Parts: sequence; C-alpha cells; structure tokens
Amino acid sequence: MGGVNFSLRDFRRQDLETLWRIDQACFAPGIAYSRRELAGFIRLWRSFTLVAETMANGAQAAGSPEIAGFLIAEARTTTGHIITIDVLPAARRAGLGSQLLEAAENRLLTAGCHMVYLETAADNLAAQAFYQRQGYAHLKTVPGYYSNGMDALILAKDLLSRAQAS
Repeated sequence: MGGVNFSLRDFRRQDLETLWRIDQACFAPGIAYSRRELAGFIRLWRSFTLVAETMANGAQAAGSPEIAGFLIAEARTTTGHIITIDVLPAARRAGLGSQLLEAAENRLLTAGCHMVYLETAADNLAAQAFYQRQGYAHLKTVPGYYSNGMDALILAKDLLSRAQAS
C-alpha cells in the first residue's frame, strides 16, 4: 500500500459493524472482541475512537474512502489506555499503525495523561516489535489474561518524555 494516503477521523455510529469485522480479521478468537464489548469500549465516558480511511485505487475513482483500521483509547486522569489498535492486513507496513498511535498519544497528552499503557498477547511478536519501535517498554506479564488462556504483556510509555523530546 505504498503511496496510499490515510486520513484519520473520529468514530461515527455507522462505523460499528465495519470496525467489528476488522477486529475479527485482526485477532484470534478469545482475543477479538464481541460486538457488545467493542461497542462498550467505544462508549466509555473518557474514550475516543480514531478511524483511519484510505482511498484505495478503485475507490479513488468512485470517491468513497475505505476504513483500513482504527484505534480505541481511554484517558484516565493522568494515565491513558490504548484499548485496541486494529489495522487490516492489506494496510499494514504502510505507516498506518504508527499514525493512529501517534494521534492517540497526542490526544491523550492533551487530555492530561502523563503515561499510556496497553496490552498485547504474549505470542504476538509482530505487535511487540511494533510497540518497542514506538517507545513502549514491558512492565509485566499477566498470565491467562485473554479468554483463550493466552498471557498478556503490559507495555507502557512515558508521554511527558515523548513531548519533551519533540
């Protein structure tokens, strides 16, 4: 997907079904969310959902953007939580995940969050490498965190040092 432009926008109600299908495509059973869970996270009081759209080759002529990924985050006083970040396989390795994460971190920083954390499956080596490149560090492992019995790694990033570095 080199050369494809992505745009980020806030969630719209009509996006829910598409976001749920993307989540199902991105994660294994036991890690992927049910529709109800996903809708619940989107509706959390201090959460926000960023939706990434791309103009695919065929869609450019028709003028209709396609959703390629999304991120749900929550601002909890001084700590932010990345609930999920989902990018369709066809849109990976084009910078979309980094763009979503950076936009979420900026929004969390603006909301007064000093740090952000997230969970990732212990067997998801690609995600672990991605988060490490983004400046996240391993805090701890939670055995049996996911409903399929998989352990989770809790990763965190200091947003204040990130802001001072830029």
